[in-house]
Amino acid sequence: MGNTEHGWPECVSCGSGSLLPRSDFGGQGESILYKAWACSNPDCGFNLKIRNGDIYLNEPIASGAGYSPRQR
Repeated sequence: MGNTEHGWPECVSCGSGSLLPRSDFGGQGESILYKAWACSNPDCGFNLKIRNGDIYLNEPIASGAGYSPRQR
């Protein structure tokens, strides 16, 4: 079973990780809570994302190593 110590749901794919919520910012800078969920087990990679009301499963996950903030 997944780690439910913090109340996060068990991963529906591997059953050994927990689904952790991910938040983001919308186009106008507003906070969007729980826009995505990702498995805590790095070997699993299961993720669920909401974009424009549509649900996407298991999209590629980038490491973020090459990320550079946009200039404003």
